[in-house]
Amino acid sequence: MPLTEVKAVIPAAAAESVDDFLLEGELASWSVLEDVIVKAAWVVGIFATAEAAQLAWDELAGALPATPLGAPEFKTLSDADWRDSYKAHFHPWQFGRLHWVPVWERGNYVLPKGHAVLWLDPGLAFGTGNHETTRLCCERLVTWAEGAAAGNRRVIDAGCGSGILALSAALLKLGPIEGFDLDPEAVRVAQENAALNDLGSAVEFFTADLEGGLANSLGDLVLANIQSDVLLANVGPLIGAVAPGGTLVLSGILAVELEQVRMGFASAAPEWHIESRTLGEWSDLCLTH
Repeated sequence: MPLTEVKAVIPAAAAESVDDFLLEGELASWSVLEDVIVKAAWVVGIFATAEAAQLAWDELAGALPATPLGAPEFKTLSDADWRDSYKAHFHPWQFGRLHWVPVWERGNYVLPKGHAVLWLDPGLAFGTGNHETTRLCCERLVTWAEGAAAGNRRVIDAGCGSGILALSAALLKLGPIEGFDLDPEAVRVAQENAALNDLGSAVEFFTADLEGGLANSLGDLVLANIQSDVLLANVGPLIGAVAPGGTLVLSGILAVELEQVRMGFASAAPEWHIESRTLGEWSDLCLTH
């Protein structure tokens, strides 16, 4: 089915703030493209229908009153058009023995012996692992898997989005694994990504909010790549979902918000060990029970 692209010029100086706004608002159908050579930027969205595209544009324009937006251009895209437009912005990356690779490179990507790969299709998923917040979580996940004891490998991906973290955990032979998201569309996409990687039965994906999704589970590793205000509003459920001796990894935290989030969780779990890292303008928190 043809898709509809919406594209509008934004000031190059506003690209970073608009990108942060999209991430914090979980507006996954939108992205920011930049050409640093000519100092130009655009906000771009891909939608299933022209009607959905117009509605989404109206909502975005109303939510960004302080950012000058150019006139939107609406274009009908075939699946091939969408893939080709994305190829310039999505490249393979690796951490440890795990690789994240666009599916169109499946025929020629050379995987080292003993390594594993998660194939990602931006035609299916609103998430490729390229953002700093996801990379921080993926690196924590790979490092944790290397030291995880044989009997303590239960993983919970809270706010799973397109399922990258949960499916990466499956490739690392962890389990059992649960992934949930408030958005049913995100869960559907996660399930499609699981099928793309022959991991259909490796992860239990379901629809739930944070409190409901964590209510009856204890994870040896709990991952939550969610914006800071949501993390702080759910300190209790997140801390309570970590099994004794387990680890909680939080991302989606702007570096300028890190100390606020750290204090919120440290006050709820004063005996836990806490550390953080920063990548670009984003930070994570790793708390060990």
